[in-house]
Amino acid sequence: MLTGIKITEAVDGLRQKKFSAEELTKAHVNAINTLNDRINAYITVTADAAIEQAKVADQKLAAGDAPALTGIPLAIKDLFCTKGVKTTAASRILENFVPPYESTVTANLLRDGAVFLGKVNLDEFAMGSGNLNSAFGAVENPWKRQGEDTFLVPGGSSGGSAAAVAAQMAMGATGTDTGGSIRQPAAYCGITGIKPTYGRCSRWGIIAYASSLDQAGPMGKSVEDCAIMLQSMAGFDPKDSTSVDKEVPDYRAACNRSLKGMKVGIPMEYRAPGLSPEIEAVWQQGINWLKEAGCEIVDVSLPHTKYGLATYYIIAPAEASSNLARYDGVRYGRRVDGASLDELYANTRGAGFGDEVKRRILMGTYVLSAGYYDAYYLRAQKVRKLINQDFMNVFDKVDVLLTPTAPTAAFAKGENLDDPVQMYLNDIFTVPASMAGVPGLAIPAGLSSQGLPLGLQLLGRPFGEETLFAVGSAMEKAANFTHKPTLCAGGSL
Repeated sequence: MLTGIKITEAVDGLRQKKFSAEELTKAHVNAINTLNDRINAYITVTADAAIEQAKVADQKLAAGDAPALTGIPLAIKDLFCTKGVKTTAASRILENFVPPYESTVTANLLRDGAVFLGKVNLDEFAMGSGNLNSAFGAVENPWKRQGEDTFLVPGGSSGGSAAAVAAQMAMGATGTDTGGSIRQPAAYCGITGIKPTYGRCSRWGIIAYASSLDQAGPMGKSVEDCAIMLQSMAGFDPKDSTSVDKEVPDYRAACNRSLKGMKVGIPMEYRAPGLSPEIEAVWQQGINWLKEAGCEIVDVSLPHTKYGLATYYIIAPAEASSNLARYDGVRYGRRVDGASLDELYANTRGAGFGDEVKRRILMGTYVLSAGYYDAYYLRAQKVRKLINQDFMNVFDKVDVLLTPTAPTAAFAKGENLDDPVQMYLNDIFTVPASMAGVPGLAIPAGLSSQGLPLGLQLLGRPFGEETLFAVGSAMEKAANFTHKPTLCAGGSL
């Protein structure tokens, strides 16, 4: 089936005329039509526009001068502004917002010939780790526990992106990662995802959650697929003051590098309470794979990462409360009238924001308020600097770090819903890298006893994505993860 192949295979197949871009796109549109009512990965499907894009791609392919992504059908997280296509951030307050401009990342993908199938679901304003907070309904993980039909979460916030790729409703997808929102859903859905270094991809045109943490990245079926996508997505953007003017290397070429002599750090602090024994076993298996590939394993310490989660849940909500202040019913988005301006604000925001967004706005406003700014926000920024320094110290000794991505496999809808703190703990292994701004790659490494994907995470030096792709590609070959979820276009296990 065309929906079951990887981007790398599609790139070759299109050029060898084994199939057309139109056929490839229609196969994915059919998969969306079959599965989306169950999985709820897509908020907006742009099937007609996608088929027209595919026809143009076929013309470019016939002319023999087409970029790598020409004709490749992708899903776009509904946080990226897309010109003329509804962009909701999975929130009622932006339910009918149609941007008049294109985000830089999606513009880069269009420049390189990608076909956009539609906009995929997420936690509202990217706030969550289960994709349960969307105003358009929860996304269902296409994987199932053996012998059960329990609704499992796909992870968050990029749960729609991960579910769409895992269920073969897209060949790849864009995601954003603020505290783990690419890597954790990739682990839960058995796919690959990378959070690049902060500043590697432009944030212009991406609806902001926490500006000093948000970073766009690709999600795909393999390490090499992500390398191809990141090659297109990355690059300097003068419209984004946090974009770094640094040459984008050949990520795909890095996937075939030797690992001989490479030093891999194993941080002792990541052996945290609550870590599933199955995750720990997969972690040890990953260590063994890297030893066999010629790597030297080094025990290291990141002493301040234990404060990462607490620090994140001060800084991120503080920035969110500032960023979301613009949604007031006056300029754009939903408006609920009131008898006064204050009442208009209150009515609009009360009706437009969900519970988790309100919770984080309140937390953020509190830590920024007079009398608490120094005690919370300023102190959190100091701890963040210490976390960053821990990583820099360790990368003087090793080339890459290997850790779990999440403490458990995907959990069921409702299991942690009444405990926001427990939900926040799902990001315990991903948040520190976001605080430090370093890149992180998540890859599937095995199955749990219940038949669910278990993932490992590689962390690298700033702008060290090439190293992550090299190590991740070797681990991917060793893991040979070929399992498919129960709900997918290519059939069940």
